[in-house]
Amino acid sequence: MKKILIIDDEVNVAQLLSKFLSRNGFEVSTASSGTTGLELLKNNDFNLVLCDFRLEDTDGREMLKQIKAQYPQTGVIIITGYSDIKMAVELIKMGAYDYITKPLYPDEILNTITKAIETHHALVEDHQPATTYQISSENKKQSISGMVMGSSKASKELARQIELVAPTNYSVIILGESGTGKEEAAKSIHLQSPRRNQPFVAMDCGSLTKELAASEFFGHEKGSFTGALATKIGHFEMANGGTLFLDEVGNLSYEIQAALLRTVQERKVKRIGSTKEIDLDVRIIVATNENLQDGIQKGRFREDLYHRFNEFTIYMPPLRERGTDIMILAEHFLRMSNQELNRNVTSFSPAVVECFMNYRWPGNIRELKNIIRRAALITEGNEISVKALPLEISNYGAYKAPSFDQAGSDNSTSNAPEVKEHRHDLKNAALEAEYDTILRVLKEVSYNKTKAAEILKIDRKTLYNKMKAINMK
Repeated sequence: MKKILIIDDEVNVAQLLSKFLSRNGFEVSTASSGTTGLELLKNNDFNLVLCDFRLEDTDGREMLKQIKAQYPQTGVIIITGYSDIKMAVELIKMGAYDYITKPLYPDEILNTITKAIETHHALVEDHQPATTYQISSENKKQSISGMVMGSSKASKELARQIELVAPTNYSVIILGESGTGKEEAAKSIHLQSPRRNQPFVAMDCGSLTKELAASEFFGHEKGSFTGALATKIGHFEMANGGTLFLDEVGNLSYEIQAALLRTVQERKVKRIGSTKEIDLDVRIIVATNENLQDGIQKGRFREDLYHRFNEFTIYMPPLRERGTDIMILAEHFLRMSNQELNRNVTSFSPAVVECFMNYRWPGNIRELKNIIRRAALITEGNEISVKALPLEISNYGAYKAPSFDQAGSDNSTSNAPEVKEHRHDLKNAALEAEYDTILRVLKEVSYNKTKAAEILKIDRKTLYNKMKAINMK
C-alpha cells in the first residue's frame, strides 16, 4: 500500500483529504505544520507528500528543499491558492512533481496523485545504481540510467543510439510497437542529458480530446472559457528547462498540430486567455506506434511538424526480436514483483522459460511485466510453473505440424499433430482460436482497435471485453 503524507494547517481540509485517499487504497498520515511533517518523514517512509504552500511555520519552497535534500526518493505535490501560480511553476522546476489548486476536486487529486506515484517510482528506479538489477552470471546485461538493457544485438544498438543522442538538444522521434518501452527510453535520454536535474514531463496524446488538447499543452487562465474555474499551467510550461515527452503524437488533431508547430518554432507559449508570452527552453521527445510518413501522405499529420521533430529517430525493437533479453527482463520484473508483493519467488521452471522464448509477445515488455506480476502473485512455492501462466502463453505453439518428405508422405510418428493433454478441452481450443483471430486482425490494422472491431463485426466495447477475457493487453 502506497503511503502519503498530507501537510496542511487547515485541519478540516487535511482530514477530508485523508479520508478520501484512505477510501481509495492509500495509507495516509497528516501533519498541521512543517515541523510536524518533517518529524513524520524522519520516522516513516512515504511515497508522496502533499504539502500546502502556505504553512504557519514555513512555506512550500522551504519544505520542498528539505524534503528533496533529505528524502530524494519521496515525491512532492504542492497544494496552492490561485495567487500562488507563479510560485508553483518555480517549485516544479525545483523538483515538485505537480501542483493542485484550491478548491480541491476529488477526481483531479486522485489522477494527479496516481500519476505522481507511478512517474516518481520509475524515475527513482532510473537513479538507482546498476547493481540493483544484477542477474545471474549467464545473463549479463547493460543498464543505462536504470533502463534495463540486454545482451542482444538489438539492445546493444538501442543503447548506442540513446548514448549518442542524449547529450545533445536534438528533438527525437521514438518509433515502436505498443509496450516496447518508448517512455523508458525517453526517460533514459533525459537522465543522460544536461537537463537531468530539470523536469521530465510525460503527456499521453492518445487520451486527449480535441477540446482539451490546447489547455493541456499551453495552459489557461481562470475564466478564459466555460469550465475554466482556475488557472492551469500547461505541459510546455511545466517542462520548461527540461524534457517534454509526447506519447502517441500521431493521434493529435490537425488543428492542434498547427498550434504545436508554432510553439516549437517560436519557443514561446501563451496560456489560453492570456496576452503574456512565456519563453521556452524545452527538449521534445515524441513517440508513436504509427507510421507518421503514411499519416503525412494521407493528410493526417503535418509534414513541417514531422521534420521539426525528426532531428533523430530511435527504433524500439519488439520483444520477440530481442532473444535472450526476454529472460533478463523477466528476472528483473520478478525481483520488482517480489518487492511489491513481499514474496520470495526466485526462479522460472524450464517449461516456463520455453514458453516465454516461443511466445510472440504482441504486448511486448508491458505484457511480460503484467504476466510476471500475475504469476508471482498466484505462485505458492518459489518457482513459477506453467500453470501460473495465462492460457494464451501456456497454449501458444502447442500444436506441432506434421512434417512431409519430398513425396508428400507424413514422416511424423502419427498422422495427427501432437497435442498437449489440456488441448482436448473444447473451451480452451475455442479461446485460443478467438485469440489467434483477434491478434491476426489487430496486426493487419496496426493495432487500431476501431478498425479491428469493424473487421471482426463486433463493436469496440465487445472487442475490449474479449481482449480482457483472454488477457490480451
